[in-house]
This record gives sequence, structure tokens and C-alpha cells, in this order.
Amino acid sequence: MTLTFTTLDDRPGIEIIDRIERQRYRLHTPSPVSPTPVDADAFHFPVGSAVAIRTSEIVLPTVVPVYVRDAEGNMVAEVKQFEAEAVPDGSYSIDLCTRIKTYLRADAEFEVSVDMEQTRIDFGEPTEVRVGARSRHDRPAATVTTTEDPLDMMAAVETFGSALKTTDPERSYPTLRGHPPALELGDSLDVPSGVERPDTGVHLELPPDLPSIFVAAPLAYYLGASVRPGPSPRLTTDDGFEHALTGPDGYEREVERVLKQLFFLDCLTRTEGYYEIDLHERRAVEPYVDLDFESLYYRPLAEQVAEYLTVPYDVVEEHVPEWRLTAHVDPVARNAEQLPFVVDDLAIVRTHQPHQKTQTSVTASVEQEFTRSSDFTRAASAEPAAVQTDYVEPQSESTLEQAWIGDGVPIGASKLTPEAFKNRLDREAADGDISITVVQNDARMAEERQIADEVYGNREDLPFDITVRENLTTDELADALARQSDFFHYIGHIDADGFTCEDGALDVRTLDSVGVDTFLLNACSSYQQGLGLIDGGAIGGIVTLNEVLNDGAVKIGETVARLLNCGFPLRAALTIARDESILGGQYIVVGDGGITVTQPGSGTPDLLEIEKEGDYFNVEMTAYATDERGLGSILTPFLKEHNSYYLSSGHIDTFSLSKEELGEFLQLEEGPVRISGDVHWSSTLDINSVF
Repeated sequence: MTLTFTTLDDRPGIEIIDRIERQRYRLHTPSPVSPTPVDADAFHFPVGSAVAIRTSEIVLPTVVPVYVRDAEGNMVAEVKQFEAEAVPDGSYSIDLCTRIKTYLRADAEFEVSVDMEQTRIDFGEPTEVRVGARSRHDRPAATVTTTEDPLDMMAAVETFGSALKTTDPERSYPTLRGHPPALELGDSLDVPSGVERPDTGVHLELPPDLPSIFVAAPLAYYLGASVRPGPSPRLTTDDGFEHALTGPDGYEREVERVLKQLFFLDCLTRTEGYYEIDLHERRAVEPYVDLDFESLYYRPLAEQVAEYLTVPYDVVEEHVPEWRLTAHVDPVARNAEQLPFVVDDLAIVRTHQPHQKTQTSVTASVEQEFTRSSDFTRAASAEPAAVQTDYVEPQSESTLEQAWIGDGVPIGASKLTPEAFKNRLDREAADGDISITVVQNDARMAEERQIADEVYGNREDLPFDITVRENLTTDELADALARQSDFFHYIGHIDADGFTCEDGALDVRTLDSVGVDTFLLNACSSYQQGLGLIDGGAIGGIVTLNEVLNDGAVKIGETVARLLNCGFPLRAALTIARDESILGGQYIVVGDGGITVTQPGSGTPDLLEIEKEGDYFNVEMTAYATDERGLGSILTPFLKEHNSYYLSSGHIDTFSLSKEELGEFLQLEEGPVRISGDVHWSSTLDINSVF
């Protein structure tokens, strides 16, 4: 089973463990409890596993919104931070917005209260409480085979909508968008029985060519739309509505805008459904649009689409959440196999042909850094062997992260590979602690290893198993890579022959398999060895394209380690860490950059940027979506005067805080804080010394 429940060793209560996604969450009780399995079908919403416990109180160690529903599913209470509410005797479902989706069932009266640091549900006396949880782990339910023919490719992409768990506006929640079917190339089109697109009455007519089909794939998925050939791209409905997908900025931009607009307005409309919340974006937009959200919620999807598209995009543009990912795809048939994975992320797909080059761009400032520095590089020799490589430089987009699907080495974007996604789907369940292996193979690089010692495993809410090794031989390194490890941090040298060891070089491409899931290869020119780890079974990692100076590598290594320890995904961590060194552009992610090593302290990891203005501090919050809390998730800042809900991707808001309020806010959990361009860490930041 993916989900398990276990009693705590250090205090009374239970821990919910997602064994695939390596997520954990604790529920504390005043006295020991004995969880017993119960029927998971007894809950209002779907859960994967459930247990019953007997307790007078449940305390959650984090601040989370709590929604209470009666036996018919009607919401009777909503409790946020700094609020409390008493619920009379009855039969209730209690919805907890924890990192592992958790529900409680109880026939009792109780009080819910949320303070600065935790959430409390007090039943007053011992009561049977059923606890259900749902894993966010999702995988393709089937594999569709398609040929390279565009008409077959259309039919294959059309099946993506079969994964939607609802066609209501709630599909804008990431947990209600299932993983599209996998694609593979073959000699004929084959759609397995049971893979059926919902009849939403929405259709996409596209030119029968691969670039047009690839770009429209996320939109077809989100709308559950049919995909058929037509002379010019357009969206139509059974009711006769038409919308041309050829805007002033071209087809790709128009598809992007339509997807963002429909998704965003669904997020506003869904506040009339299961979660009637005070959404910041709805309050900001509602006065400027002629939309009756209450009426729209109950209308068919095709009618919602037609109504949404009467709104000019520039009316909503500044309020649309910043998209997580742009996937730049070389539009050739073999790359279709990666489409379901970027569509699952609801990524924007681009097929612009990038500028090809045979070497990376090295700016004058980077050249000067190498020239004037007395520091040593992490190359294995004074003159590392040159490797002829074709580089591509995808056009930068206004999304948090960039990725490349195709041949060549991307600059400024992660390199997606089909092997990485397959490895993640094959990831085995694990009950143990988060395992981290640190290998230092050069004594001169002890500074980074000492930082790793301090950073990894310093979270009280998570169990870690840290292994530090030094000066390994090729056999010892091969053994370390073969062992199961959630994260492998290498500090040393790499050249064209592989990892530099005490007795020679280890080329990981010669290994049958590896046990590491994610990695940071903080050495010069580690790209090829990183791809070797992916081919051997790893899921994703951070590598370098060229030489890096030791001092810059230490800065990048420390920042990445701290961000991963805070729950940032690989791509997001590197996006932030790149700014810490002039050599940050030499680092990229290979494989699945959406994977995390540890779970965030709260629901979504964020970056704070602080500026002082008079006696107050302007705090700008930027949230980074994760696979567990993707586009459409919500968050509420832990601030007394700012407790609205926000869509949680990209810029959230800027808050004006007093010095005392800022101090309390920074101590809630460890996270990155940027001040005047430099990254600090909230738990150790001294406001007086910085401003």
C-alpha cells in the first residue's frame, strides 16, 4: 500500500506516511492511541487508506485551513489561522489541508482552533475518530500507441482528457486532474479499451502537423476536448461557439492565453462549489468582469468556456498565477512520448526552433572571474578534455521554470528525458528515513562538505539518514551509487573519463543500475555523468556544463542544499541558487526537475524578498509549485491581518509588516529570504544587522 499509518515513538499520536512520494505528516494526541484499519469508502471524498483511533483531541503541528462538512456534504464551518469555532453535536467530515491530503470523520461536538503555530481539534472527551488519507502520487492508467502520422497523433492526444476526475471547475485543483495516458510510438494507432474522453462538447480544430498538436496538448487535456483536423486552428463547442486560436501574437501565444484564462476563471468559479472561500484573485477581478460565478458553476463546461472567453485577456492577465513551467519541444514524433508528463504539469508547450551552437555562451564577466581568481577549478586536470557538444538556447519565457525536450544540451533550461519519467513511475515504496549520501573526493573541498553536514537532516519534523564518505575508490563509489538513496551530493572532480577516485576514474555509464533518486554533481563538466545516472535509474539531478571555480561551486552547493532541505523541487532550487554565483549559468537540471528531496515545512515552498520602508518592511512572497501542490493549489499567509486565500504559484502579494510582525513571521519555518540581491535564511536572519 502507498499510504501507511504508524504510531509515534517520541510522543503520543500517529504518523501518516506516503511511501512513494516520501511524504510524512503527524497527528498528535494527548495519550497513546492504537490505530485500527477501517473502510476507506466511508469518507465523503476519496481516500486511499483509513484507520480509527480513540482520542479526546488531535493537534496538527502546522497551521492549516480546516473545513467542516455535515453528513450531506454541506460546509458548516471554515477555520483559518487565528480563528476558532465550536461545532455542535452531529456527524461530520473534517477536511484538513495538510501536505498529505487528510480527512477526519467523527460523530461528536468539537472545537477547532488555529493559532500562530498549530491546529487543534478538541472533542472534550474520548471519541472515535476515523482518519483517512489520499496520496498525491499519480501515474498513467494506460498506454496509448500512436504512429508518427499527425492524424493518429491527434487521436492519441485526444485521450489525455480521459484522466480528468471531474469536468466541473474543481478540475482546476491539481488533485482532480489525473495523469494522462502514456504514449509510445508503434506501427498503428491503439487506444486501450476503457480510455474514454469525457463528452464535454468542446473541440479543437488544428492543422494536421506535429507542432500544432504538441502546443495544443495541455489545452486539449484540460478541456477534455476532441482534437480534429481543420484549415486553421480554432476552439469550437457543440452550441456553435467559435474562438480562433490565431491571435495577434500567433498561434502558440493564443493557445497559452486561452489555457491560462480558462484555468484562472475556473479557479474563481469553483469558489461557489465545495470550498466557498475568500479568494484574493476573485475579489480583485470580479468588479471588472460581467460574470455570474454562482450561475456559471452549475452550467455545462462548454457554456462556461464560451462565457469565459467573452472576457478580454488583458482584464485578467495580471492576476493569472505565474505558470510553473514552459516546455520547449523539438516537434518530432519521438518526443511525443514525453508529452503526457509535461501535460500532467499543465505546462505551456513551445515549439520554437532554438538557436543552435557548438559551445556555451560565456559572458565577459564570467571570463574575467576565471582570469582574476586565484581559486582552483573543479576540473580533474589543468586541461580537461574538450567534448564537442551541440547546445541549444530556448527562448526565455515568463514562467518560473524552463525545460527542453529534444537533442542537444540546453542553456538556461532543464533537460527532460523519457528515462527520468519512467524511473519515477517505477519508484519503489520506502518506509525508512530520508537517505542522503554525501561524497567528498578532494580534501580541498572540505568547506562544502561541512556545510552539507550542517544543513542536511536539521529538520525536527523529518527523520534523516545521513552518510558522509571521503576519498572513495572506484569500487567504493560504485557501491555507494548502487545503494538506495533519496539524494546523492558529490563534491569533487569529474572529467571525460568519469568521477575522479583514489585509484582512477569511474564512468557511471558503465554501471548496470544505480540506486540514487536525485543528485547534485558539484564538479566541472558533470553533464554526461548526470545523464548516465538517469540512464541507470535516477530521476533527476543538478549538473554543470563546463568548468566551475571552487568558491562559486561552494556557494551554489550550499544554497541548493538549503533549498532542497526546505522542500523546493530541483528546478526551483536551481532557479534561485543560480543568482548566488556569477557561474550559476553553468548549472542545469537533467531529468525530472519537479521532484523534491524533502517535503516543505508548510504546503508550498516560498521565497521572501524584503525591503525596508520607513518603520515598516515590504515583504514580497513568491511561491513555487510542487508536484504535490501544483497549479490550482491555494495558500494563505500566516499573518494576522492578511488571511485571504491566494492561488499558490509565482508572485503572491506584497505585505507591509512591522518589525515585530516580521520577526514572528520569519521564525515560523526555515526558508530563503532575499535582501538587496543576497539570499539569507529566515531562522538565522538578524533584521537589525541587515537593515
